[in-house]
Amino acid sequence: MAFAACLGLLFAAAPISAHAAETEATGTATGASGLPVPRFVSLKPARVNLRIGPGRDYPVSWLFMKAGLPVEIIQEYDNWRRIRDADGTEGWVYQSLLSGKRTAITAPWLKNDQGKMITMRRDANDTAAVAADIEPGVVGTVRQCTGQWCRMDVSGVRGWIKQSELWGVYPGEAFD
Repeated sequence: MAFAACLGLLFAAAPISAHAAETEATGTATGASGLPVPRFVSLKPARVNLRIGPGRDYPVSWLFMKAGLPVEIIQEYDNWRRIRDADGTEGWVYQSLLSGKRTAITAPWLKNDQGKMITMRRDANDTAAVAADIEPGVVGTVRQCTGQWCRMDVSGVRGWIKQSELWGVYPGEAFD
């Protein structure tokens, strides 16, 4: 009897192990939504409560006060998403408070470096004309990424910023 129970558990765990092996082999995972995890999204409203757990009964640990702020979904549970911001703060938000609109922050790791600017260029290359110099920590809308450059709108100015100088897109990620 005990042998049969152990054998039953072994076969029940096989699909989980197969999924884990597939996830490890492909480097992608999907959450409850069927979408890839991790992935970048943005905050929809200007006020979003960050909770310590996936539910309204969990206390609020942080209040985001900026619509369009990029965040990374790192886990999904039912209709709740565990997110991480550019500073590394993590917590849970309800999925309807998130948007698939892609935004990014210019080099948030340089916010305290006085005088450091991020160069936005008119074309996606180092020799293109400068469209603007942007301070670290500024949020803009991402329109396209080539894997090395992203075309963005920042405060009404459109141009290209090196992908390595942005938080909100993955290294080498390309999309239109």
